[in-house]
Amino acid sequence: MKGGFEVEIVGLSHEGRGVARHNGKAMFVAGALPGETVSVTRNKRRSRHDEAELESVLVASPERVESPCVHFDRCGGCALQHLQPQAQLREKQAQLQNELERIGKVSPQSWLEPLDGPWLGYRRKARLGVRVLPKSGRAIIGFRERSSALLANVRACSVLAEPVGSLVDTLGTLISTLSIAEQVPQIEIAIGERITVLVLRVMQAPTDEDVETLRAFGLERQLSFWLQPGGPATAGPIDPMAHPLDYSIPEFDLRMEFQPLDFVQVNAELNRRMIQRAVELLDPKPTDRVLDLYCGLGNFTLPIARRAGAVVGVEGDEGLVARARANAERNGVTNVRFAVADLFKPVADELWSREKYDLILLDPPRAGSVEMLPTIAAMKARRIVYVSCHPGSLARDAGLLVHEHGYRLVTAGIMNMFPHTAHVESIAVFEREA
Repeated sequence: MKGGFEVEIVGLSHEGRGVARHNGKAMFVAGALPGETVSVTRNKRRSRHDEAELESVLVASPERVESPCVHFDRCGGCALQHLQPQAQLREKQAQLQNELERIGKVSPQSWLEPLDGPWLGYRRKARLGVRVLPKSGRAIIGFRERSSALLANVRACSVLAEPVGSLVDTLGTLISTLSIAEQVPQIEIAIGERITVLVLRVMQAPTDEDVETLRAFGLERQLSFWLQPGGPATAGPIDPMAHPLDYSIPEFDLRMEFQPLDFVQVNAELNRRMIQRAVELLDPKPTDRVLDLYCGLGNFTLPIARRAGAVVGVEGDEGLVARARANAERNGVTNVRFAVADLFKPVADELWSREKYDLILLDPPRAGSVEMLPTIAAMKARRIVYVSCHPGSLARDAGLLVHEHGYRLVTAGIMNMFPHTAHVESIAVFEREA
């Protein structure tokens, strides 16, 4: 390609792109790996960095592997399929360590072994875009292309769990037959252990023929279709479901029900292992009172309650709290109670915030838990287990807990919730200084 030049890749960015230095400026190259010499063409100039397209790999990393997905080069759903799995874990652990040291000015006393699970067919939750090609009238379904708002035209997805992973192309054919094909911008996928739900966002009401087409396809493939004409509260099934969406946590004798648009961890097997690790690190005793913040539908709350004396779960989403209470009742867990509260605002007037807790578990969203840290510190719990989906916010909060609130960072490590992506899930343990 005209205008190409060579660069040496010296690292990986937080998005999984190769990082080079060219004329004293950082350059990001998707598809390139540390240690490689590559030929690139610059396609974007920015104030602090440039972006370039990979033309060819001149000297390959020994950790480069063949991608398991034929669509990897253009689909933006994964960023690291070309990197050997153990090297992916090493890079994610290094990112966590760097963020803790750079942002929080802290280091754990020890590191946990990375928590790993299945590398393919693991995603039980996903949101896929839908677009009808203007010339052919064919609907394509998938994630966005790399560095583009366009959808990648894929036939199958190697990281989506079955039965959906191998059905992407077939679903495109199905949508193409609907009279409202151009009015279906996205599909939300939710895969339980007994049923799979596909939620179609519809900008126009389907005809009776459309509904019958979806019904017949669902019966044939053992899928349940939902329609969402407006916000999340408008979503509903076209037919009653034979079974609810649910997943089991066998180590704690629990079965958790959820709705298709609820937040649940996308990797079912890793979620089980994560829960087990979190409970082991928290180490609740039968006399302990535990606070679970950002508790969702009880994913950690109920397993902890199997070991602790009493647990309080707090969550801002009323629907999730209602399902958490129902899950507790359904599983016969009686030593737990739930509260609805916005954990990004002051909570001093909340009854639960004035109680004493021996242990605290945090599982906040990407923004972290900075607003809650003074309240948490005032509770003087002996141990805090922090589950994080963003190493930067964890590092910031870890620095505050250690340098301002009298805790020490005992241990930390990554959990590979999203293999082949640059997403870093992690867990950290804090103990109160004597």
